[in-house]
Amino acid sequence: MKQRILVAEDDTNIRHVLKIQLEGADYEVVTAEDGIKALEEVSWHSPDLILLDIMMPKMDGYEVCRRLKADFHTSNIPIIMLTAKSAVNEKVEGLEVGANDYLTKPYSSKELLARVKSLLQWSRTEREANPLTGLPGNVSIEKELRRRVDSKEPFVFAICDVDYFKAYNDHYGYARGDQAIKMTASVITEAVEELGTGEDFIGHIGGDDFVYITTPEKADLLGERVTAEFNQRVNFLYNEADRRKGYIEVSNRRGEVERFGPMTITVALVNSESHKIVHFAQVSAIAAELKAYGKSLPGSVVVKERRTEQERVSDAKTGT
Repeated sequence: MKQRILVAEDDTNIRHVLKIQLEGADYEVVTAEDGIKALEEVSWHSPDLILLDIMMPKMDGYEVCRRLKADFHTSNIPIIMLTAKSAVNEKVEGLEVGANDYLTKPYSSKELLARVKSLLQWSRTEREANPLTGLPGNVSIEKELRRRVDSKEPFVFAICDVDYFKAYNDHYGYARGDQAIKMTASVITEAVEELGTGEDFIGHIGGDDFVYITTPEKADLLGERVTAEFNQRVNFLYNEADRRKGYIEVSNRRGEVERFGPMTITVALVNSESHKIVHFAQVSAIAAELKAYGKSLPGSVVVKERRTEQERVSDAKTGT
C-alpha cells in the first residue's frame, strides 16, 4: 500500500509541482489550499506525513500544526514545514509548535524527497517501538532478521529471556516489574553500544524477552557482558529483607507458596554460519529450542547451538 502525503500549500503552482514530484516517487498525494482545508483532509484521509506551508489563508501553518499535535489521534503524524522565510526565529516557532522538520523555499526535489523518506522511516520505527523501552518491536525485529538472512552475511541472533520474572512481577507489582524490564533493556543496550560493531540491532519482543543481532565475532563477548552486568544489577531490584533471605515467596494457581531466587537471564545464540538459514522462521525455531534448554540450567547462562544443521535435523528425527 502506498504511503499517503498531504500537501498543504496555498500557491497553486507549488502545490501542483509538489504533487507531481511526490507521485513520481510512488507516494499517494492529497492536497489542501488553506489551513482549514488541511485539517479537513487530515480527518478524511489520515495521511502518513504532511508538507505544511506556513503562510496560508484562513489558518496559518503554525496553528494547523499546533492543533494536530494537540489531538491524540493526529499527534504522531510527522510534519515538514515549508516556508520562504529562513530566519532562525521562524524555524524555532515551527519546531516549538511540534513540526518534525523544516524546509526553506526554494528547495531541490532531491532534498525534499530525501527528507520525506527519512521522516517516514523514522515515523514507522516510532510506531513499531515498544512503548515501555522505546526499542524496536516485533515488526522491526522480523524486518531486520529478514534483511540479515537475505544479505547472506554471517550473523548471530541472540534472544535474551529473564528467568523468574513472572514471580518477581507477582510479588512486587507491575510498577516494579516495569523497572526490571527497563533495567534489562539498559544492560543489553549498553553492552551492544560499548562492545558491538556499530551496526548491531537491538529489539524488544515484549515482556521480558529481548533480542540483539550481531556478528559471530562479537556474540559471545556480548552474551558474557549481558549476563555479568545483569547479575550485578538485579539485586538492587529487591527489598533488603528479600536480599538477605535470598528468595521471594509467591502463591501459585493452586494456592501453594513457592520460593524463587533472584532473577537471572538466559541468552540463546543462533549462529547463521552453523546452519543453512534460508528463512527467518528457522532462526526463531532454533532460538526457541535453545532458550528452553538455557532456562533449564541454573543461573544466568549463555547457550549456543553446537550441532550442525544436519546433526540437528537428525537428532530431531531420532528424538535426541
